[in-house]
This record gives sequence, C-alpha cells and structure tokens, in this order.
Amino acid sequence: MSETDQARAAGDTIMTSANVPVKIFPITVPIMGPGAFAFFQPPPVDRLSDEVWIHDLYPVQYSLTRLDELAELVESPRLPGPEWHRLVQRGEELSLDPGANELIAPRHLAEVWRRAGVIPYPHQLETARRVLFEMGGRAILADEVGLGKTIEAGLIIKECLLRQMARKVLILTPAGLVWQWFRELKEKFNLVFGMQRSEYDWERTDLLIASLDTAKRSPHQEIIHRLHYDILVVDEAHKLKNASTQSYQFVNRIRRKFCLMLTATPVQNDLKELFNLINLLRPGHFGTYRQFRQTFVQDQRMPKETEELKRLLSQVMIRNRRGPGTVQFTARRVHALPVDLSPRERRLYDGVTQFVKQGYRRGTGFRNLLPLITLQREVCSSPIAAAVTLEKLLLSTSDPSDRARLQELLTLALEMTTNSKAEMLERLLADLGDEKVIVFTEYRATQQYLRWRLEKAGFSTLGFDGSLSASRKEWIRELFRRQAQVLVSTEAGGEGINFQFCCHVVNYDLPWNPMRLEQRIGRVHRLGQTRDVSIYNFATRGTVEEDVLYLLYDKINMFEMVLGELDVILSKLKLGGSFEKKLAEILVGSTTPGEIRERLDRLAQSILEIRRETAEGSELDRLLRW
Repeated sequence: MSETDQARAAGDTIMTSANVPVKIFPITVPIMGPGAFAFFQPPPVDRLSDEVWIHDLYPVQYSLTRLDELAELVESPRLPGPEWHRLVQRGEELSLDPGANELIAPRHLAEVWRRAGVIPYPHQLETARRVLFEMGGRAILADEVGLGKTIEAGLIIKECLLRQMARKVLILTPAGLVWQWFRELKEKFNLVFGMQRSEYDWERTDLLIASLDTAKRSPHQEIIHRLHYDILVVDEAHKLKNASTQSYQFVNRIRRKFCLMLTATPVQNDLKELFNLINLLRPGHFGTYRQFRQTFVQDQRMPKETEELKRLLSQVMIRNRRGPGTVQFTARRVHALPVDLSPRERRLYDGVTQFVKQGYRRGTGFRNLLPLITLQREVCSSPIAAAVTLEKLLLSTSDPSDRARLQELLTLALEMTTNSKAEMLERLLADLGDEKVIVFTEYRATQQYLRWRLEKAGFSTLGFDGSLSASRKEWIRELFRRQAQVLVSTEAGGEGINFQFCCHVVNYDLPWNPMRLEQRIGRVHRLGQTRDVSIYNFATRGTVEEDVLYLLYDKINMFEMVLGELDVILSKLKLGGSFEKKLAEILVGSTTPGEIRERLDRLAQSILEIRRETAEGSELDRLLRW
C-alpha cells in the first residue's frame, strides 16, 4: 500500500464483504514478532531424576531440566552480588554431601569444634549414625558414665536440624543440669536453646531446655501435651523406670517424632524397669508386659532367652563401654596432706569429742546426735564454723550441765587465733603459683573465713554456694575462668557446673558420703579435661577426718575408682541406712581407736567384695554387654 493509500485510508470507514463497517487506523509497532510462536507451543517435558525413597516411606523425584537451568544461571558472569555468592556457596556444600547414610554435622561443625577444643570420639559418631539411620531416631543412649552421652545427643540434634528433619526440640533434664545442657549445646554445636522460665516459653520457643519437675506440673503439662515435638530428649531417664509415676505418665503423653533417652543405668534391680523404659520409647517392642515376662524373665533379676533379648535390645539401645576407641581420661594424682592441730585446737577437738560421745552413750537418737557429729567435724574445719554450731546448741539446750559445757567450748572456739589447716592451704596455693584451684568445704562459715583469709594473703577468690541462682552460678564460673585464682565452694559446686579449665581440687573438708566426693572430682576430671588432675585431701591427725581418709584412701582406694563405679557399689551395699549414718555409728559408737579401725576394715571389705562382683558382672549386668 502506498503512502497516499495509507493517508487516505487512515480514519476512513470501509465496508467488509460481510457488509460490516470497519474503521481503519494505522499500525506503527508489531503486536507479535517471530518469538510469539513459542506462546502457542506445548511446554517442554521435564527430565526427571530416578526415585529417591525417604525413610522407605515415600519416593521423591527432582527435575533435571530445571537443575540445568539453575546451573546456567549460577555459572553466568552476568549475575554477581552477595546473594548469588551465597547461593553458589550453598550449592557447593550440597554437591559435597557425603551420602544419605553419613553424617554431615561433623564437617559443618569442624571450625566450631576446633575453637572449642572438641575432638569427637569414634564411638560418639557411630552412635549418632546408628540412631539416625538404623533406629529411626528413637533410642536409649546408655553409655557408661563419662563417655559423652550429651555429645551424642547434641550431634543427633544438630544433624536433624541441618537436614531439616526437625524444627521443634524439647530437652527435659534435672533442674541442676539445665545450664550445663545450654552451655554444652552452645559451645560445642553452635545451638542456642532457650531455658524455660514461664508457661509462654513452651509455644514460642522451638529449641527449649526445661526441668522435668517443672514440666510435669500444671499449667505446663497441659500446654506441652497440646504441642508436637520433632525431637524429645530425656536426661537421667532411669528416673522414669516406674510406669506408675507422674513423670513416666507425663513423658508418655508427649507427642514426638524422634526420642532420645539418656541413662547410664537402664536397669538396676528389676527387668521390669528395662521393659518400662523401652515401652516408653517404642511401645509394643516387647509386646505386653505379660508376654515379656513369659518370654524373657526367669525371676526379678535373672533374664532368660538372653540372645534373643540382646538382639531386641540392640534395636533400641546403644551402650558403649570403656575400652580401646572410647574416652581415655587424664590421670588422677591424689595427695594426702595430714595436718597437725595446735595444742589449743587439740584441746577444743578433744572437748567436743568427749561431749559428743557422752550424748551418744546417753542414748540420744541419731537425729539428735547428728548436730553433735557435725560439730565434731566442724572443729576439724575451722573454729569459726564450730562456734556457729556451739551457739545454736547453747540456745536450744536447757540442761544446766550441757549449757555450762557448751559455753566453755564456745569461749574456747572464739578465743582461737590460729588455724593449722588454713595455714597449710596458704602454703599449698603459694606452691601452685598462678594455677587455678577449687577448694571444697562443707560449711558456709568456713567458706567465708577462708575467703577473708586468702584475700588478706593476696589471693583472688570467689565464693560458690547453694544460695546462688543458676544464672549467677554461671556468671561466677566465667569470672573464675577469666580472672580469679581460687574458687572456694560448698557442696553446690559439686553439682551441675563443670570446670575442665581447672585441674587442682582441694578437699579442705572430706565429706562422709563418697558419692559427694566423686561428684566434686567429677566437676574437673571429666570429658574435655586435657591435663592430669591433682587432688589434695586435707585431714587433721588423730581426728574423725583421719579415720574417714583411712577408709576412702587406704582401704578402698576410692580416688582411683572408675567414674560411675562407686554409684553402683553403694546401691548394692546393704547398710540399713545411709553411708553417713554407718560411719557415724562406727566413729562415735566405738570406744577405742583400735575398735574404730577394726570396724572400718570390715566395712571396707564389704565394699571391695561388691566391687569384685560388679567387675565380674551379674547375669543382669552381662545382659547389657554386646
């Protein structure tokens, strides 16, 4: 068409062959180019990958076509910038995936572990792999004490989070271990968990650590039972061995996908305990209890069909034992430091001892005798600690002769200007130089006195006791790690908080319960300690302290026992009461030093016999070995 035709036609109206008027207007741009034909073509067929089965439950395929397109975009030089850099980096990480049945967390945590000084043991890595890829994420971690069950649980949690197999995780633990779990997960796995403080934390916090005792109470339990957790971890799970308890029933009702139960003693006295734990973890694994009893129980502690029972246990329980390839602890170096009392200290001790024995011979019950025995031990600790108790006894006693004697002893204690044990502590600290030292005492009055005395002598000290909140204890721990040289602690320091950065422990006062002594040492001599641990036991000559040290050190060599061994021995020791009560009866009820040693020897013999039996293992113990 010519320009004249176009000019004439533009704006004109013409009639079509169908006799329809059409107005002519000019077209200056193309509506469709050659590429328009692509809009009318069928979409290309995606090339799909082979099926990949997830946990043998459902198949998944991905588009190879779209993957090629993404690769072209990533490799294109026209797409710089931080977002694409991160995308390329993530693609590289995925391309290095070692495989569906291998852990990716160790590679991801390599730098974290390097900074924290963590070297995972082969048995810990293998435990995590088996739990995830062979046990379906439900298992009892029953390693012997000190082999790192917390590390194994943390590794499993990290792996699930990295693989996006879990989002909501709940850890239930004794109240005293909440901070320890928080610190371990943060330092070793770069996981920041919340610590439950209010009833609102259950729903608004995906990663949460809580006390089991708090969680099982209202209104907390009702909220928890409404939620669904991807991973539930229960520490000290042997406390759930009784199916009739509130704790067991509470945990049993929690909805969870994966479940880890941590305990070093999955069975102690009854095979039913084992059934209850496993039924909580995987209901029906052994059938009903009647079926379990008929098939596997000969009597309360004697299993039958042990090979089949071990096979079923191995499907839900992992128990690593000490030996090659597991944890190798540093050495314990034990030093007994005898202290000679000054003449005035000896006079006070002898006076208190005579007063205590008179009370015992008058037939005073053990409950009323206990403050007197404590008084005798306090004299060995410090005169100020003895003075506090003497004053309390004086105020609560109405007998004129007792009051006169107590007043005489109180005056003697208050006039005391020397403390032989504290002087030895100062010499020891001076010999150790700048090394960090934890000093354990039984009494708050002694703790305060030692801090005053050591500060006066030029040592930087911190106090650690049961009056501190959990957060303040953690703060004191950090101050000790960074600044102070000496931590003077009561028994609260033997629970929950770990001090692997320190390798010197002073037992200024010896506890009469060996388990408390092991707990003290265990705060320092545990997984993560890289140096040999030195233990200094103070004991005043010719006193009850010397007798206790004779039993624990000379006779049963408690300080060289394997971690966790003592707990098993004491649980089997038939004493008819507590270990402290047995010692009190021996030390106060004996009339001569010779009789004391003879009775202590007999007690030591009973402990050593149980230790030999434990080493050989009962049929129930051997059940857990495979």
